[in-house]
Amino acid sequence: MQAIWKTQGLPADRKSLENAAIVVSCKRYPLIIDPQLQGIKWIKGKEGSEMLVITLQQDKWQKRVEHALCNGLVLMIEAVGENIDPLLDPLLSRQFVKKGKGQTVKIGSEDIDMMPSFKLYLQTKLINPHYKPETAAQCTIINFIVTEQGLEDQLLAMVVRVEKPDLEQTKEELVNKQN
Repeated sequence: MQAIWKTQGLPADRKSLENAAIVVSCKRYPLIIDPQLQGIKWIKGKEGSEMLVITLQQDKWQKRVEHALCNGLVLMIEAVGENIDPLLDPLLSRQFVKKGKGQTVKIGSEDIDMMPSFKLYLQTKLINPHYKPETAAQCTIINFIVTEQGLEDQLLAMVVRVEKPDLEQTKEELVNKQN
């Protein structure tokens, strides 16, 4: 799995790998603290061109959220501040209502049909955000800030890739076999 994540753009350090494992396995929607945009680069590589990217400062962002819900798209809300719009609370807290074979969620005053393939990622560039306890309870907060050790690991991987490409190739083959 690690080799696949790296080809999708994930940095080659231990913390990034751990964060990626949390992102793919968490039950709540991930809120990613990512000032260097490394996690977002990986998610965009992972989810592909089908992902809808918005900010809460855009006009008609609510309609785009509804569109993503109805069509089962992957939605990335970028540049989230410390206060997330309360209109998203029912979605973040997963207040889904079973209706027939599907589910609905209330966005504003409307009940929106929700496809099971819908995914949501929230991202902030803030280095040290202070979220309300409700937000922390609704989302899985993942810190993608690069540490000194992480930067060292990334630089070492880049040097090995340039100086000893055969060694890097062997490492990738071993990781693929292990996976």
